[in-house]
Amino acid sequence: MRVLVISDSHGNYAHAFKAHQQAGPVDHIVHLGDGCEDARLMEEVLAVPVHRVAGNCDMDRRVPAELTLEFGACRILVTHGYRQQVKSGLKQLIDQGTKVGASVVLYGHTHQAAVESAQGMLLVNPGALKEGLPGSYAIVTVDGATAHAEIFPL
Repeated sequence: MRVLVISDSHGNYAHAFKAHQQAGPVDHIVHLGDGCEDARLMEEVLAVPVHRVAGNCDMDRRVPAELTLEFGACRILVTHGYRQQVKSGLKQLIDQGTKVGASVVLYGHTHQAAVESAQGMLLVNPGALKEGLPGSYAIVTVDGATAHAEIFPL
């Protein structure tokens, strides 16, 4: 299963759609916040499930701050990251991932793309799609209980 992961589009829906086009066929799209309306637009236009969480700049209180998704045997924590203060380190993020039994944690907020492992979890930040930034996105490939992630420039 291929999952397109994007974050921090901040109203730049053109970059969000460009990331989808560049990514090729995907089974799901996950938007990590600060662009919930961009994700909603993608959901309306594209024939692929879109999952979204609210970031600190999103005003729609109906959008959850966090999701736990199950893709195959892989549990994925989806969050923007500001509640876990990821700009100050990943300890709270890792603690939350452990709490929900996640093997993958997807987060944004820092605008810095990263793929790393900690305490048996894959931590993925796709970077940002905000106008004025080079832009990047991630593809997470899930195969059973294992996952691999790769960052791509826009």
